[in-house]
Amino acid sequence: MDHNKKTEDMDIPNVEGNLLQQPKEEKLPTRNPLMKVRTYVLALRPWSLSASLLPTLLGAALAYRLPGESGFSWCTLLLTLCTIIPVHGAGNVVNTYFDFVKGIDNRKSDDRTLVDHILSIDEVVSLGAILYLAGCASFVPLVILSPARMEHLALVYFGGLSSSFLYTGGIGLKYIALGDILVLVIFGPVSVVFAFLAQTGRVDWQIIYYAIPLALNTEAILHSNNTRDLETDSKAEIVTLAILIGRTASYLLYAFLLFTPYIMFVVASVRCSLWFLIPMLTLPRAFEIERRFRSPETMRYVPRQTARLNFYFGMLYMISCLFAYRLPFLLR
Repeated sequence: MDHNKKTEDMDIPNVEGNLLQQPKEEKLPTRNPLMKVRTYVLALRPWSLSASLLPTLLGAALAYRLPGESGFSWCTLLLTLCTIIPVHGAGNVVNTYFDFVKGIDNRKSDDRTLVDHILSIDEVVSLGAILYLAGCASFVPLVILSPARMEHLALVYFGGLSSSFLYTGGIGLKYIALGDILVLVIFGPVSVVFAFLAQTGRVDWQIIYYAIPLALNTEAILHSNNTRDLETDSKAEIVTLAILIGRTASYLLYAFLLFTPYIMFVVASVRCSLWFLIPMLTLPRAFEIERRFRSPETMRYVPRQTARLNFYFGMLYMISCLFAYRLPFLLR
């Protein structure tokens, strides 16, 4: 009897599936909202956004020097930035999605947003859609304020928007060695022309000349990224310009993209204004990055370093255009 009593008095062990144990509510780990926002921001690859910011500012700077009938508008500039930068961010997110779906990104990739489950696929898709909608929402008041005709602005803007998706989505221009051409066009002439058109209501085709240095420098970012990922891209059976021409020719092309703008600035300083020598302040940094491009150990850092160079290079170039007394092909 004593033995049975002891058995009845024993504590019932707390094991999973015990019907007599009161179920405990599981506490799911909650993420700090600020950390979540930071995760979304990092998914946009903010270090690359200078590629769209600077051509927009350059186009606005040229419009400031050559204003239209209504003059220069800071509000129009702000709306222009709010239409272009979200689309660039959305394009980066689309790139993240399709690189993951196609099996290109892995744990050694620079962008591991989906590989490391930092964001879910649904979150990435939603983020891209929100950014495209934000860009389009800003486009509406821009059309109202800008002296340009709506159809002209829409042609340039939605051409750029669709290109940001088609880079890796749809036909995937990146995967058939056409991504480099797209970057040269979109982050050069198209962005500069759009910003200039939004301010002045007209297009002076000579401003495309001013887009060339930024376009080449921006393409250097992409080309260094593709050269770094040459082996992984080959295994994924996609084709980039770096794969087609090989590592040695890729180095020569990178050097051409990096240093040609400086040659253009020297020529412009001799023929027009010494203000165009200001971007030469970034030349020592360009040589340092070029040396790192040649070394396999430091190659992985080159794309981000080139993007940082692009920012300072572009800002100094914009200052040159603002203060130069003479502008090649525009002001004599």
